Amino acid sequence: MNSTNTPSAGLTRRGLGALAMASGAVALPAAAHATGGGKHEGRIEELLAGMSLAQKIGQLFVAVGYGASADAPHSSNTTSAGVDTIAEIVRTHHVGGLIYFSWSDNLQDVQQVAALSNDAQAAARASGGIPLVISTDEERGDITRLPAPATPLPGAMALGATGSRHHARTAGGIVGSELRTCGIDQAFAPVADVNIEARNPVIGVRSPGAEPEAVSRLVAAQIAGLQREDCSAAAKHFPGHGDTATDSHVGLPVIDHTRAELDEIDLPPFCAAIQEGVDAIMTAHIVVPELDDSGRPATLSAPILTGLLREELGYEGVIVTDSLAMDGVRTLFEDDRVPVEAILAGADQMLMPPDLAVAIGGVREAVAAGEITEERLDASVRRILAQKLRRGLFEDASVDPRRALERVGTKHSRRAAQKIADDSITLLTDQDTLPLARGTSVLVTGEATEGRLETAAEALSEQGLEATTLAGATAVQAAAAAQDVEAALVFTSSTSFETPAAQVELVAALVATGTPVLHASLHNPYDVVHVGDVAASLAAYGDSACSLRAVAGAVAGSVHTTGRLPVPIPTADGTGEAFPLGHGLR
Repeated sequence: MNSTNTPSAGLTRRGLGALAMASGAVALPAAAHATGGGKHEGRIEELLAGMSLAQKIGQLFVAVGYGASADAPHSSNTTSAGVDTIAEIVRTHHVGGLIYFSWSDNLQDVQQVAALSNDAQAAARASGGIPLVISTDEERGDITRLPAPATPLPGAMALGATGSRHHARTAGGIVGSELRTCGIDQAFAPVADVNIEARNPVIGVRSPGAEPEAVSRLVAAQIAGLQREDCSAAAKHFPGHGDTATDSHVGLPVIDHTRAELDEIDLPPFCAAIQEGVDAIMTAHIVVPELDDSGRPATLSAPILTGLLREELGYEGVIVTDSLAMDGVRTLFEDDRVPVEAILAGADQMLMPPDLAVAIGGVREAVAAGEITEERLDASVRRILAQKLRRGLFEDASVDPRRALERVGTKHSRRAAQKIADDSITLLTDQDTLPLARGTSVLVTGEATEGRLETAAEALSEQGLEATTLAGATAVQAAAAAQDVEAALVFTSSTSFETPAAQVELVAALVATGTPVLHASLHNPYDVVHVGDVAASLAAYGDSACSLRAVAGAVAGSVHTTGRLPVPIPTADGTGEAFPLGHGLR
């Protein structure tokens, strides 16, 4: 069935409250979760009446601006936006928001980020008075944008391993507080995708797990934590990017779920997000034939964005596209038409068009031709203004750069991050090896980014073990070093189901020495089925400093492994199940 506009089709508004109750969310009256104008309706209409057409169109775009300061010329601004500086992007194109990245030179240190945000907001005030929503993809874990000393939190799958709504809410609150301190008003997080495909190349540990009810609870808790700090959350990627082996950055994935499977697996976390009052929902560049058999990705699909998300699920907040520079949304239309098609489908904000001037020009032409009516334009602008008013941006969007270092990465936040990491560590196998006795000599080696092996070794040494490191080792070198110790702790790290062959070879060489080998996977937990018969295997779900210290604690016995697999682990050949959902040894 392809129609999603009838009350009998799947999750209706009436079913939303029942779902929230079933998943453990608190069912409040609908008005408590409204993400429309609410008490700000009069102010919204006043603002809208004073806006030019150019300003209205500009509000629909979230741009990448290059540079560490708002007035620093950058050649990439000229190429992608037709002007030289971030301030000129804001003044010329009247954009509704900016998104920060390290690769666009926006994120050098927290004081610089705060100053950049202030200057960008000043440019917005000077060119019409509508503040920006400044955003970044701040998921933490694998996707961490804010520079040091931002709290190195474990990611979403680590939260899934804890099963704790308290931890998820705490993590969201830390992220929200640190972003707002730096003048960033929106996190494009949390990931609400239910990751049921082990070979998923783009989601993986960014998802809380494979069980829809658990993902729903944790997503709602993260949203509550973020928005408690007046930092807008954006649940992503609607209607669900968890069951694909194609990366939408470089291709166009197809999700062949039936409507019953969508209702059971993919949609519950987004329903929980709506119930929680999430400010924004981000679209996915995926084709879902059961919802729209036209071949259009969800980002450009009226049956999905308007029929399902707006009309059936009753969502009133901002719908923001995923990046319009991704290949998954550029397969059917040219860059001037993609934003037009997204708006006609029901999207409110266009994220990161590859050429801002071309994208805005395309929308302007569609409005002039009557293809996009001013009524349709106003509907999106109202939702965007409502979000900005709800988060207090019209009152004062500026921050104090001098306080950024004091309020980012506090001791309290780092203690909370360590507790989350400790509770996430999952013991998958153990041949009565753990914990190691005090004084045991341990070689720490394997796949880890710079400084990670040293972090683990220091934590082991602090707990009475004699730890040495061997970074960048070949299998032969690691095996030779293992002859001189009583145990080896080896890290692997894979971003999909298959563990790289060189890492598997290194672990095998260590095992062949007869020295007890303790294995820890630093990203996806699937490595355990590829590394052979090790003495013990742990899943850490990430390589943040707190996760490495938690692994060391599990090895030394100070961390009691309470984490449970939030995803099942297939056998190495993919034909069966090696470890079930919820597995974990104490």
